[in-house]
Amino acid sequence: MTYTREQLINALVNEYEYLCHDDFDPDVDLTTEEYRLKIECYNDEDLINETAVDENFTIQQFMETWG
Repeated sequence: MTYTREQLINALVNEYEYLCHDDFDPDVDLTTEEYRLKIECYNDEDLINETAVDENFTIQQFMETWG
């Protein structure tokens, strides 16, 4: 299955928001908006790397979870 760049960015932001929800530290962590701006500058390969997918947790599983 193929995903658009925007779908991938949205999924990464959803994951980031979930991870920071209960443990956000404004002195260290980016806001959701800042994180989106940061990763929007990434090329496609960097976006895939940001997902940290591998043979055990595939891009399809990542997108099903966060997309």
